[in-house]
Amino acid sequence: MHTHPTIAARRVIHRGKKFDFEQVDVAMPSGGVVQREMVRHPGAVVVVPRMDDGRLVLIRVYRFALERWSIECCAGTLEIGEDPAVCASRELIEETGYQAARVSPLGSYDTTPGLTSERMHAYFADGLAYVGQRLEPDEAIEVLLTPPREALAMIDDGRLCDGKSMVALLVAQRRGLLGV
Repeated sequence: MHTHPTIAARRVIHRGKKFDFEQVDVAMPSGGVVQREMVRHPGAVVVVPRMDDGRLVLIRVYRFALERWSIECCAGTLEIGEDPAVCASRELIEETGYQAARVSPLGSYDTTPGLTSERMHAYFADGLAYVGQRLEPDEAIEVLLTPPREALAMIDDGRLCDGKSMVALLVAQRRGLLGV
């Protein structure tokens, strides 16, 4: 039987608006203690929305960390205790202006386990009706109605290189939800 490392102590280095930065002391099975820095994250959602005509609703969003625009699926951070499906429906409206009749889970995955506790919950949305974007003051987002083949080509040629979106789109394709 293998023993695993355990967190012996944790200190919040910085409390952020959406997540915290921590330094943790990890007791190793060998008896030593190592320090690690990590982002403690409440989790997030990513949504693959498909219009009735088959086009996908992607976004072009300015990412301050990258200092450039990024093509992605809409996404957002969970509020503490929030149901991921509720968050997915809310973020879809806020970022794209579309409300979904159905939001179905595609699965969940860890985004960057060496850096953060963030768990991403992916959803597929259809039965869309336009109700108007509700952007937050710190968001710069353009909506891109994109044929599925073009969205997949964007992954292949590097125009769409956001990991959460790539995973969600490829899972949706694998499940036959994109029609390609």
